Amino acid sequence: MSGPQAPEPTLEGQADASAGSPDEDAAEGIQHSHRMLSFSDALLSIIATVMILPVTHTEISPEQEFDKSVQRLLATRIAVYLMTFLIVTVAWAAHTRLFQVVGKIDDTLALLNLACMMTITFLPFTFSLMVTFPEVPLGIFLFCMCVIAIGAVQALIVLYAFHFPHLLSPQIERSAHRGLYRQRVLGIIVRGPALCLAAAGFSLFFYPASYLLMAMVIVLPHVSKAAGWCRAQLVGPREPPAHSVEVFTFDLHEPLSKERVEAFSDGVYAIVATLLILDICEDNVPDAKDVKEKFQGSLVAALGESGPHFLAYFGSFATVGLLWFAHHSLFLHIRRATQPMGLLNTLSLAFVGGLPLAYQQTSAFTKQPRDELESVRISCAIIFLASIFQFAIWTTALLQEGETLQPSARFGGREHAFMFAKLALYPCASLLAFACTCVLSSFSTAIFHAMQIAVPFAFLLLRLLVRLALAGLRALRGLVGPVLARPAPGAADEAQSPLLPAPC
Repeated sequence: MSGPQAPEPTLEGQADASAGSPDEDAAEGIQHSHRMLSFSDALLSIIATVMILPVTHTEISPEQEFDKSVQRLLATRIAVYLMTFLIVTVAWAAHTRLFQVVGKIDDTLALLNLACMMTITFLPFTFSLMVTFPEVPLGIFLFCMCVIAIGAVQALIVLYAFHFPHLLSPQIERSAHRGLYRQRVLGIIVRGPALCLAAAGFSLFFYPASYLLMAMVIVLPHVSKAAGWCRAQLVGPREPPAHSVEVFTFDLHEPLSKERVEAFSDGVYAIVATLLILDICEDNVPDAKDVKEKFQGSLVAALGESGPHFLAYFGSFATVGLLWFAHHSLFLHIRRATQPMGLLNTLSLAFVGGLPLAYQQTSAFTKQPRDELESVRISCAIIFLASIFQFAIWTTALLQEGETLQPSARFGGREHAFMFAKLALYPCASLLAFACTCVLSSFSTAIFHAMQIAVPFAFLLLRLLVRLALAGLRALRGLVGPVLARPAPGAADEAQSPLLPAPC
C-alpha cells in the first residue's frame, strides 16, 4: 500500500496557482473549465437519468395481470437499466479524473468535449434498442460503439492537453515526469472502451458474453483494487514507485471532487423530480371533446377522475425531495468523498433514477388488488435501496471519520444522532410499507401515497424527538454527575487519616 498522499488540488486551487492572469489567458484564447464542467455534469446526469424512460414506458395492457412473465420482463429491463446507468457514471468518473489533469481549456478542447457529450447523448437511443429488442445484437453493438467513441474522444483530449502543457494543471505542468502521467491517465480512460470493444465483437455471435463484459467495465477498477489490498495483506505492502502518479488512479482511498459529486447528484435528483410531471402532462390533461360529452363541460369533474394520479405524483415528489434533502444533509457534513463513498453514491442514484418507474407502477396497476400490492412492493424496494445506500455512505464515512466527516457529525458530535435518524427514516418507512402489503389485504396505493406525503412531517417530528431525547440525556447526566462526584460518608476522614488502623 502506498504511503499517505497529499490532498488532490481542487480546480480552484489549480486556477489560483496558474501562471497567467485571467486577462492574459483570455487574450490567448485560454479559459478555465468551470462552466464547461458544470455543463458536462448537467448533461451526464440527464443522460443517466432518462435511461429509465424505456423501462417506465413498458407497454402492458390493462387486462394483463402482473404475472411472472411481466415480472421477468420488468426485471430484465431494470437490470439492463442499472448496468447502463452505471456505465454512464463510469464515463462521468473518467471525465472527472480527466479534468483533474486538465486545468484550462481552449477552443479545440471545448469542441472535443462537445463531441464527447454529443456521443453520450446518443446512449439513451441505443439503450432503447437494447430493451426493446433484447435478443437482437444491434442495440448492444451500437451502445458499445458509443462507449468506444467516448473513450477515443477523451483520449484525444489527453493527447492534445499534454501536447500543450500550459493547459495542464500546474502540478503536472511543472512535473518532469509528464510522460508517466499521460500514460497512466490514458490507461484509465481506455480501460472501459477496450472491454466494450470486446463486448461489441461478442454481440455478433454470443450476446450474453457482451453483457458480462459490459458489467466488467463497472466492477473492474474495484476488483483490481480489492485484489491489490488482499495481496498487500498477504505478502506485505509494496514499495511505492519512485515517481508515483497514484493521485489520478482509481485508488480506493482517493478523494473524489466533492463539488462535482454534488453537482452530478443534484442533476439526477432534479431530472427525476421533473420526469414525474411528464406523465401528468401527457396522460391527465382532459380532451376537450371528452369534457364536453362525458362531463357536460365540467373540467373539474374531468380532472376528478385523475385524482389518484395526482396523489401518486405528490407522494412520489415528496419521496424524491426528501431523499435529496437527506443527501444534501449528508454531504453537508462530508469533508471529502472517497472512492467507496462515490461507488455507494452512484448505486443510490441508480435507484433514485428508478423512482419514475415506481410512480408509473403505482399508477398503472390499480385494476386488481393483487396487482396493486405488487406495484407497491416494487416501489418500496426501489425506495429502500435508494435510501439504504445513502445510509451506507454515512457508515463508510464513519469508518474514516477523522478524514471524511466534519467534527459535528462524528461519534459524539452534535449532529451525529440527527444524521442517524434522517438516514434511517426512509429504510424503516419503506420496510414498514412493504410489511403492510404482506399482512393487510386492505392496503392500497392510495394509503401508500398518503404515507409518502406524511413522511415530511415524520422528519420534523423525528428531529423534535431526537432533540428531546438528547435534552433528557443531558439533564439526566447533570443529575447523576453530582451524585457520582459526591464523596461517600467518612471518605474525607479516611483520606485525611490514611495511617489509622481499619475498624474491626
